[in-house]
This record gives sequence, structure tokens and C-alpha cells, in this order.
Amino acid sequence: MSYSAASQVVARQLEFFDNRKVLVAGELSDDYPAALVNIAQSVAVFTTNYGYHRQMNRHQKVQSYFGAELTDDLDIDMILLYWPKAKAEADFLLSMLLAKFGTDTEVCIVGENRSGVRSAEKMFRDYGPLTKYDSARRCSFYWGRCDQPAKPFNLADWFRNYPLTVAGTEITIRSLPGVFSHGEFDKGSELLLDNLPSLSGKVLDFGCGAGVIGAVMKANNPSIDLELCDISALAIASAQETFRINNLSAKFTATDVYAELPGSYNYLISNPPFHAGLKTFYAATEDFIAQAPQHLESDGELIIVANSFLQYPPLIEASLGECRTTARTNKFNIYAAKK
Repeated sequence: MSYSAASQVVARQLEFFDNRKVLVAGELSDDYPAALVNIAQSVAVFTTNYGYHRQMNRHQKVQSYFGAELTDDLDIDMILLYWPKAKAEADFLLSMLLAKFGTDTEVCIVGENRSGVRSAEKMFRDYGPLTKYDSARRCSFYWGRCDQPAKPFNLADWFRNYPLTVAGTEITIRSLPGVFSHGEFDKGSELLLDNLPSLSGKVLDFGCGAGVIGAVMKANNPSIDLELCDISALAIASAQETFRINNLSAKFTATDVYAELPGSYNYLISNPPFHAGLKTFYAATEDFIAQAPQHLESDGELIIVANSFLQYPPLIEASLGECRTTARTNKFNIYAAKK
């Protein structure tokens, strides 16, 4: 089994987890929690990533919990936090978990140095001591304990609002930390929305983020049957809030590409992701494009915006035939193809 650099550093510090009841959270990608069960008394995982939740559900000895917030009652005495790329998301996770599990909870924090894990020392200061115990493979490992009561956690307090006018529509966006376009509007999405055709029928907003594209599509095409999907529970919660505050309606689905999307659509529309954490990651978008014919109605259309350096046209042509570039800037292209 190949483990991430962060997990390899955790494996050097197993005495911290001996016979402990461990909750693993944060920026995880490998199956290391399943190995930790050989040391710990029990291991549970909390993740906001639906793909990782599915991955961990294959391990019978590890209980996995998925959502924007951990609401289940768990018996744990140790948190192992894999430091996320976004500092605001790390603050969000620490605030939520320490408010839930309270004083005397021990915390181990691990992360790549380039992720900003060194800021853990300052961020943890209000809770109690935090000491670095290891530094290897360009990662750092810390141990700390929550000695001070954490402030009560209210998910609603973590949403950031910003107004937006695009494609002739004024809306308000609500987003949580760690969500794409958190507090700012992406220029690629703007280009996409300014160049969409009139929409009808069933429409999927793939990788919806905070729901910007979906909300504008629904506002400008009220009769469409719209579904928004994302792998992130934080994104789904943000999109739901964006729709609520703008009095819009849609269906929201947490999924890993098409895993929870058995139906077909008249339009597949996306500003697809190509990063996962700190790493460039194309697999989800490649699968989204390759499997598009199975999820498009007859004469259905795929429309995406992408950075111009990404080589998506050959993938679209292999999947759907002719790929049209319908708009472009010096940074982004709009690609469209019909089934």
C-alpha cells in the first residue's frame, strides 16, 4: 500500500495513537486510517469529500462520516487532523471538532509544509499547547491538547456572503471555507455564464461549488429541471444556501463524478475542477467527459469552460465527436459538443 508523505510521517509517531479512540479528519487521500486500526482502540473518519467517504466505507473496521458538519455522537479522545490547503478550512475544522469534543481532547496535526501547516501553532494557541514532534518528507507533525473550552460552533456563522451581477442577473452567493470561489467570483465561470445558450429540460451543474453557475442558470431559465452536484459536502451546503437566499429551487447531490447520478440530462454544464488539495488532478474531469454520452439525452449537449492550456478538446472529440470552441479569452475557452 502506498501512503502519502503525511501518512508516512504519522506512521513514525504511532505511540501517540496506541490504544486511543481516534477521529481522523481533514485533507485525506489514502487508506492510512485502515492501517491505524492495528494500533488504536478504534478509528473513525470525518470527511467532507464524498469520494473519500466511499473509499473508506470499504473498510469494515473504520466508520466513515460524511457531511459539512459532524453531527453524530462519537466516543473519541484523539483527533488526527490532516491539514487542508485552505487555512480557513483548517480553522473551520478545528473550531467544529474542538467545540464538539471539548477539553482534554488530544490533537495530532500533520501536513505538508507547503500547505501552510506551520500556521497550526498560532491557530491552536487559544485551545492549549501544541508542539512539533517530527519533520520529515517535507511535512510536519504536531501534538497538542485542548485545555481551554472552544467557542460554540454554529455552521451558519461560517458562510461568507458576496453580491454578484453576471449575465444580466443579480444574485447573492453564500460559501463556506474551502469551497471554490469562496468569497470571490471566478472569471472562467463568468465567461461561461455570459456565453450560455437558452436552456431547457434537465440540466446538470457538475462540480457546482458555491452554486454560482447553477443559480444564474436557474434565474435566467426558471423552467429548467436543474440538479447541482459536487464531491464536497461544503460545496453542497454552500450551493443550498445560495439557492435559499435567492429564493431558487434545485436538486442537490453529493457524488463522485456520476456515481450517484443514474439519470440523463439535456445539458451537462461545468467549470470542472482540476485540483485536489495541493495536487493537479484531472481524473474526475476526464471521467466526466468520457462518460458524458451515457448521461446525455439524444441531441443533449456538453458545455464546459476550462483554462486554455488544458487539453480537453481531444477528450471531448473522443467521447462526443466534434468539439466547438464557442468563446475564448487569453486564459479560458468554452467548449461545446452535442451527442
